[in-house]
Amino acid sequence: MNPAEALWSGSDDAELRLRGDWTVHGLARAPALRAPDACTRLRLLADPGWAFDSAGACLLAQAVREWRARGVALELALPAHARQWLELVEQRALALPPEAPPAHPGLLGDIGRGSCAALGATAAFLGMLGELVWRGAPQLLRPQRIRWREVVAEIEAAGLRAMGIVALLSFLIGMVMAYQGGATLATYGANILIVNLVAIITLREMGPLLCAILVAGRTGSSYAAQLGTMRITEEIDALRALALSPFDLLVLPKVIALVVAMPLLSLLADVMGLLGGALVASVGYGVPWHAYLMRIPQVVSAQTLLLGLLKAPVFAVVIALVGCLQGLRVHGGTAAVGRATTASVVQAIFLVIVLDAGFSVLYNMLGL
Repeated sequence: MNPAEALWSGSDDAELRLRGDWTVHGLARAPALRAPDACTRLRLLADPGWAFDSAGACLLAQAVREWRARGVALELALPAHARQWLELVEQRALALPPEAPPAHPGLLGDIGRGSCAALGATAAFLGMLGELVWRGAPQLLRPQRIRWREVVAEIEAAGLRAMGIVALLSFLIGMVMAYQGGATLATYGANILIVNLVAIITLREMGPLLCAILVAGRTGSSYAAQLGTMRITEEIDALRALALSPFDLLVLPKVIALVVAMPLLSLLADVMGLLGGALVASVGYGVPWHAYLMRIPQVVSAQTLLLGLLKAPVFAVVIALVGCLQGLRVHGGTAAVGRATTASVVQAIFLVIVLDAGFSVLYNMLGL
């Protein structure tokens, strides 16, 4: 195989001699086809051993188009089949207009695309919830089929290891509520009402809600990342190939573990929030510890505590299902795992807040 060569001679009345193999292999290093600046007439010749294919035709046809655009008079002293091939390439390949960029759909298009994506995500979540009821309920009736070792491991990861961050932040939130409420109550000499404020808000709303948000950011994201990585590495496909259900092995233990851990974490958040409020009430507003603790049963009842804890299992199911769903829907490369993790946190927190608002409306309608 001889490499493709282009031998130039002359300047005004130039001559270009083509030599070698103008083929896909011979054009590994494309020859220079720029005509001299002073060239007004160009004669194109080919050596007897010149080889030519579609790759060479495209390169030469593009150069011919540039020469003609400069006003160079061309004389194609090439074999008949080469001239025909050049004409065909110019008419077919080079005559195609450049592909226009896709037009932006505009505001309505963006709204439609976002609405379709939201509907698709809602349908996928409802499908996941239906699968939980369809496959999980029979297993709860036969507990021996549940993988309790994995459930205990998930309880440790989602509950025990989250106690520190939940306790610390709940304590600080209790202090903030006591500070903000006490600043107003102190102007009326009603410092003792700090107990009412902190106890009711913490037990009924802030304890379960704060715990759910922390678990969604910590545990829900880890579920999405774990299952997404398994999807990328085809471990989930391997389970299906072995006739094993990924839902039973991976999703159901996580849901059960989070349903068990969330009420306990919410109870911890309630206790630490009350202690944070007690510290501020005692140090900042002169409410003794024993008066603070003795007033709590007077302003809140067991019903208030139960109404708050009732939200925790619902939040747990939503967080676990959203995290697992986003992980199982990962496709592509490793960047998709990061996107799924982000989506799981955003969607889980959004649904938790929506559900919390729904519980508030329901409790108000029921007079609770």
